[in-house]
Amino acid sequence: MIDRHDSRKLRISIWNKLLQGLGVYVVLILLLIGGTVVSKDFWSIDNFLNIVRPVTLLGIVAVGIAFITYGGNYVDLSIPAIMAFSGMVAVGAVPWLGISGILCGIAAGMAIGLINGYIVGYVRLNPIIWTLAMGFMLDGLLRWSTGGNQVYPDDTTRAGELFVALARFEVLQVPVMTIVLVILAATAHLVFKRTWLGGQIQFTGAAYDVAAASGVNVRRVVLYTFLISSFASSLAGVLLTSLSRQGTFTNGQGYNFNGITAVVLGGVALGGGVGSIVGVLGGVLVIGLLGNIMTLNGWGYFEQMIAKGAIFIFVVGAATYFSRKTGNEKV
Repeated sequence: MIDRHDSRKLRISIWNKLLQGLGVYVVLILLLIGGTVVSKDFWSIDNFLNIVRPVTLLGIVAVGIAFITYGGNYVDLSIPAIMAFSGMVAVGAVPWLGISGILCGIAAGMAIGLINGYIVGYVRLNPIIWTLAMGFMLDGLLRWSTGGNQVYPDDTTRAGELFVALARFEVLQVPVMTIVLVILAATAHLVFKRTWLGGQIQFTGAAYDVAAASGVNVRRVVLYTFLISSFASSLAGVLLTSLSRQGTFTNGQGYNFNGITAVVLGGVALGGGVGSIVGVLGGVLVIGLLGNIMTLNGWGYFEQMIAKGAIFIFVVGAATYFSRKTGNEKV
């Protein structure tokens, strides 16, 4: 005899898995239909380019954030500062080291990720409080060291010219930033699903104490997640600096919130241990399309921020509801 409560729980469980998996792509289809209704220019090439560039950078950042969230540490709130820092270091290093100065920018950002990973993983400080403080300190350092001014690449040199052109390169008419995102996402997907590290990140995020008791070096796993995220953020920061032709402490603002919103929309549980890169990419596309549709509809920046905040609250609330109904407290 089938228990009615169990059958109801099973139905909710199936819906929860769909929501965490490919449900975001249903929302994506609805947004595509909505964009067609809102504006006749929605499917134009210019509008498509307006969507692709910011979405690509957000996607790179979100793929990195997914590792931290999957591992049970929510998000790195110092990401905007890491992006600004890496870009400004790259601008300063390119005149001395040529185009390889880009690697200095990425390494500088990863150094911050290494510190964050050590403090959160080994010292066990709260990831939200620590990374927020790190973000403030790094932002203050950038403002103080530059006198609150922007730094500009010297595009009169060959290396500077290449740096400025970096974000605009195309391979067979495909933007190099898009290629970077595809490679990064494919690699992250393989790490999540096919490697020991992905398994240990999932185990650590799902049950930290059990993973530690089972012999997993959970502290090192947490450090790796922050290091991977900082690599993605630094890479995005260098590309953003190249695209905007300037290094400034404001580069990267908003990417932490938009990134975690995309990650949660894509079905990655804030508590860790649940989610996929395929879902994260769907969440990124939803954020990008939503912003584009609101812009076409005449919504201002502050109105868009209110809408995105409301969506984040709704998605987290829905995930919490279905998780509790199925007896899984991971949200």
